[in-house]
Amino acid sequence: MQINKGETLFRQGESGPLFHVRSGLLKIMRFHEDGTPLIVNIITPGETIPHHSLISPNPYFGTAVALTASDVEAVPAPEWYRQLEEDPARCRDIALLLQDKLRMMQQRIDQLSQVTPADKLRKLQAWFRLYIGEAPLTDVLTQDEIGQLVGLRRETVNRLLRAQRSEC
Repeated sequence: MQINKGETLFRQGESGPLFHVRSGLLKIMRFHEDGTPLIVNIITPGETIPHHSLISPNPYFGTAVALTASDVEAVPAPEWYRQLEEDPARCRDIALLLQDKLRMMQQRIDQLSQVTPADKLRKLQAWFRLYIGEAPLTDVLTQDEIGQLVGLRRETVNRLLRAQRSEC
């Protein structure tokens, strides 16, 4: 199924199928009790989500929203879990998928530990270029979301982006 930029695939707390992302990017948002959103993950092509439900069913941990036009395939949960029971070798595939996701999260931690705020922003931009080409990062994320991903205040992100534009 096609989902357009800004459309919601699933909502935090709901239950339903798993999804295989064929193309596009999604963000996973957690909403606090007061309604404040926090971006917790970026989903890339080839991933099956939600990650925390790949071995056993659980309600959705967050809300999935398309950052770009995306093509996703719904994978019925009962079928997914039945196939796991029938073919235990698939568990290795899931372990490899989760390993890749862990590596991505480690890269994000590296971004947070960079010495300068400008380096943090440059690393995030370089990573996103793998998926969005030369489009500006602000085409897919707000300045607040960029700040959440790299541990900076929105005002700092704004200042750094302006400085980058003036360098060009």
